[in-house]
Amino acid sequence: MSFLSADSDLTRHSYYAATVQRAPGFPTLSSSLDCDVAVVGGGLAGLSAAIELADRGYRVALLEAREVGWGASGRNGGQAIAGLACEQTVIEDQLGLDASRRVWAMTLEALDLIHERCRRFSIDCDWQPGYLSVAVNARKARELHDWHVLMRERYDHDTTWIAPADLPQWIASPRFHSGAHDARSGHLHPLKYSLGLARAAASLGVQLFEQSPVTSITPGPTVRLATPQGELRAKHVLLAGNVYLQGLAPQLERRIMPVGTYIVASRPMAPELAQSLIPSRSAVCDTNFVLDYFRPTPDHRMLYGGRVSYSTSTPINLAASMQRRMAHTFPQLKDTAVEFSWGGFVDISMNRAPDFGRLPAEGAGAGAKPHHDNIYYLQGFSGHGLALTGLAGKLVAEAIDGHAARFDTFAALRHRPFPGGPLLRTPALVMGMAYYRLKDML
Repeated sequence: MSFLSADSDLTRHSYYAATVQRAPGFPTLSSSLDCDVAVVGGGLAGLSAAIELADRGYRVALLEAREVGWGASGRNGGQAIAGLACEQTVIEDQLGLDASRRVWAMTLEALDLIHERCRRFSIDCDWQPGYLSVAVNARKARELHDWHVLMRERYDHDTTWIAPADLPQWIASPRFHSGAHDARSGHLHPLKYSLGLARAAASLGVQLFEQSPVTSITPGPTVRLATPQGELRAKHVLLAGNVYLQGLAPQLERRIMPVGTYIVASRPMAPELAQSLIPSRSAVCDTNFVLDYFRPTPDHRMLYGGRVSYSTSTPINLAASMQRRMAHTFPQLKDTAVEFSWGGFVDISMNRAPDFGRLPAEGAGAGAKPHHDNIYYLQGFSGHGLALTGLAGKLVAEAIDGHAARFDTFAALRHRPFPGGPLLRTPALVMGMAYYRLKDML
């Protein structure tokens, strides 16, 4: 796909990559191997599934085309948030309230899973509790307050409502009207967490292979996965590559779009200034459809994200334009330089709900019978996957182990392909997002 070369360039100036020490890499697959489960993709979803499967006694091999944590898993905004990228009403409308409540509860379980794995495997990933959702005007504040009430009354999830008079105690910015604080959610260093999960998987006997892209998949009772130098044969396969599957499952690619999102990290500032900007040190996100997200770091920087690209083209003068956005939110930082700027692509589904399931036959519709019920996929996290990917890995492991009820709750969600076909769907999405951006501005 055309965005892959640009995406490689975006990894070069990452704050995350500059603040970790990678251990020696895992080997390349250069032989023919047999296993119980083959995982394609060394991000959070694939690593999580590998850990869960190894715990259940399966022989697991994981194939990563580049390095573990190379994609969105190691480059994202670091915000681990309860819920999904879509509103819960999307789930309610399709599956009913009871199923929607179960889905919500599972997203809280996803947050608990982060803490469980950090304790079990001694992963230090700079966890900081707290998530602040802020509205930019009175109309959006009413929508946010309606959500706050709905989640408390229908899902027993209580957040702290922050009225306009109280908001300066939470964030020192003139941009925002009011907000809601979720103490259960939080933020972390995603690359530290990803690499910690890779070490954990290896310690459990998972065979991890880097620089081993899958070039073809041959379905059957035993699935054959070819790489440039080797072959893997497995009874079950998990496709966890999201937008990086590169043609391996065209029927899945039609249901997600690669959307670029970009982040900068400021130079370190005085600790007193950093503390004054967001006293709770929470992660923050506005409620616009085309949104900004930001958070403090342990070394007193501001990580500021936004400037999404629906055309897969990287914005011109990325660092300078993002610094202006940061200073617009925090005028106190108008003279604070940006030291790192990077980005990556997330997998957006049409309704922003996650898309989990089993791979249907090539060219078949969404309701077609799967090949042999042994090729699973996880995608469509829609920029909300830091916690949810961990849960997704657990659910697919349960399904492979014969307990598919929770996985099938998500698999029951209906997804439509993006309109326009291969040539027109990107221009159509650009036009659609321009409408939502204008609506946010107005």
